Amino acid sequence: MRIRRNPYRTVEQQFLGLGNDVAETGAPPEGPRTAPAARRGTYRRGGRRPRPWAGARTGIRRLFTWRRLLAGVVTVGALLVGGFTVLYFVIDIPRANDLAKAQSNVYLYSDGTRLTRTGDINRESVPLDRVPKDVQRAFVAAENRDFYSDSGVSLSGTARGILNTVAGRGIQGGSTITQQYVKNYYLSQDQTVTRKVKELVISLKVDRQTSKDDILAGYLNTSYYGRLAYGVQAASRAYYGKESDDLTVEQGAYLAALLQAPSQYDWAVATPGGRRLAVERWNYVLDNMVEEGWLDPARRQNMRFPVPLAPKPVQGLAGQNGYLVDAARRELMASGISEQDLAGGGWRITLNIDPTRQRALENAVAAGLDGGPGADGSASGAADGSDRQAGAVSVDPRSGRIVALYGGRDYLKHYLNNSLRSDYQAGPTFAPVALAAAAEAKWENRGLADPAQIRRTATDLGMSPQASGFTAPGATTLGLMGVSPLEMAGVYATLSHDGKKVTPSIVKAAERAGEATQLPPSVGGQVVRPETAGTVTASYGAKSSLGNGRFSVVSPAPSARSAQTVTVGGPSDDRKADWFVGGSAELVTALALFGEDAASQKQVTLDGAGDGGAARIWSMYTAGSAEGLPRPLPDTLP
Repeated sequence: MRIRRNPYRTVEQQFLGLGNDVAETGAPPEGPRTAPAARRGTYRRGGRRPRPWAGARTGIRRLFTWRRLLAGVVTVGALLVGGFTVLYFVIDIPRANDLAKAQSNVYLYSDGTRLTRTGDINRESVPLDRVPKDVQRAFVAAENRDFYSDSGVSLSGTARGILNTVAGRGIQGGSTITQQYVKNYYLSQDQTVTRKVKELVISLKVDRQTSKDDILAGYLNTSYYGRLAYGVQAASRAYYGKESDDLTVEQGAYLAALLQAPSQYDWAVATPGGRRLAVERWNYVLDNMVEEGWLDPARRQNMRFPVPLAPKPVQGLAGQNGYLVDAARRELMASGISEQDLAGGGWRITLNIDPTRQRALENAVAAGLDGGPGADGSASGAADGSDRQAGAVSVDPRSGRIVALYGGRDYLKHYLNNSLRSDYQAGPTFAPVALAAAAEAKWENRGLADPAQIRRTATDLGMSPQASGFTAPGATTLGLMGVSPLEMAGVYATLSHDGKKVTPSIVKAAERAGEATQLPPSVGGQVVRPETAGTVTASYGAKSSLGNGRFSVVSPAPSARSAQTVTVGGPSDDRKADWFVGGSAELVTALALFGEDAASQKQVTLDGAGDGGAARIWSMYTAGSAEGLPRPLPDTLP
């Protein structure tokens, strides 16, 4: 016997859930008085009886018919169209913004004394016919392939940007060339919903009232390319030492690639990972040109990446100043401030750098590398021809503040910031991370920690999973993954802070026009147990000798705060780096010596790796940081 729905139910039956199903016997449907009998005789054996409110739920579902849903969608759409129409007539194209009046940025030490001033803007506009046609197309291929046919806006990109702004996810791409031009020329770099709505409306009006060539010219002349260069002409001079008229397609493609991330893709200061991304973006631009029919495939195959010139010296960034400013800029950009907004000037930025400790670190490194500081405090002697580089970060684990940082011999001679580079192996400094993972596994009764668990602990403590060698075989036992002194200082600071996540921060405060920027906290939540942190700090404590560069276990401590100074050091497995990381609850310092060819900046075997050179510099710094002067290495480490 088959069961089917009863189409002849009365209102009472629908409400009570009666007469829902009848047997296909040809009999007429039962009325409400005989419905109970019908129910007893028409349900399958073992079937479920209808619930009392089944009919009520059916009634609720009828409230949301497709007609009503369609009417609701149409109503909402009409309201949105009406609202946008009002905005279209209310919002006018404004005057150009005040970027041309940009001021300098002022950087201060933690005590308020001035570190340096930057921000002399390099700006020059040129007509579009001063930019070769192929170079123009390179920018279109990089940023907005539909530029010549679109209406000036990307609704999906704008909607995505608004949603990400509301959700606090930072800067997101997806704007058209017209929208970027409007943002650069008429509006600001603020990441607000109001600014994005204005950008959308003004872009539609600009596209209707202005030719595509004029929009493209405005975009090329207002974009920021890094090296304080605004406009394609200034960028052409800054990166290739020539006029925009003389740019090749390859060079134009690189300048177009720069717009996505000027600092990250600047060949002179980019990390190996940044250089790889820059080349990938350059290839992306040229491949898009081929797909659009703007570049011959055979010609494309013969193109080689055009390495740009080294930057010209910038006043105020000599010595360690440039490295400190570089680290501060990167941190501010990571917090949501755009690079173009920073370059616009007018910022007053106070660093966490303590001038006494900073002077002590600079002098100790200079003494350890070349036998003593020069007249200007930088390394002297064989500095320019040496294959030894140094990088160091000193952090207060209680607050996460970076109190001293060493980025290299001189920012104007070696633009790559050694304190931030993560292309050298961690070596023995990774051992405490592996021990922390093992301790966590023990507390959780998970047995021995496998490589995957060790990598998770490393990431939780602050190491980057994107670093080179992070997933290489043997990485978790030999420390083959790349890591920066900044990251390693954060790892050890976290362990010294009872396992609470410490993210080293160099920026104490940043304000412009009297308005302070909200900065993320430097100390976060628990990432490993306090007992784990205590186990690690006890296992790598003081009272150790240099020996072979690896350090012995001392008496256990119940927590990191009561432990003595943690000291771990030695050469990396490939002997291209020599590390020493040490600290306590008051101060953690990560210091590394790197083997680098002075001419090519390629990694080479470090001369004297494993002889304790990094440990000696570390000891001179920590012993003399109170007076800012290096002291001789004591018989035993502090």
